[in-house]
Amino acid sequence: MNKEKDVCEITCINEEKVVSIQNKLSKENPFEVAKIFKALSDETRIKIAFTLLGGELCVCDVANIVGATTATASHHLRLLKNLGIAKYRKEGKLVYYSLDDDHVKQLIEVAFAHQREGVRNE
Repeated sequence: MNKEKDVCEITCINEEKVVSIQNKLSKENPFEVAKIFKALSDETRIKIAFTLLGGELCVCDVANIVGATTATASHHLRLLKNLGIAKYRKEGKLVYYSLDDDHVKQLIEVAFAHQREGVRNE
């Protein structure tokens, strides 16, 4: 039986590409980027982020939409806020959350679009 190998069978390094990309990467902060993806890797938090694509919502509404308790939603929203994915404002006794900026919105929209396309292609 012929199994396809998913690794190079010989070592061949394109020095120009390697150095160019290493230089670009050294100017970035992959640790901080990974924290964003880690925060969104939780199913409840990605549901919350998707919910916030529709605009600002109070904690009670978010909890109701994602099927969580207010305490659970609040916990996840706080984590998203601490990682710069969401922001909040308080109005009287209510706390309203929204996504922090358009980059976060685009990231979430692209992730869901990618997932939908993957389902269609299977």
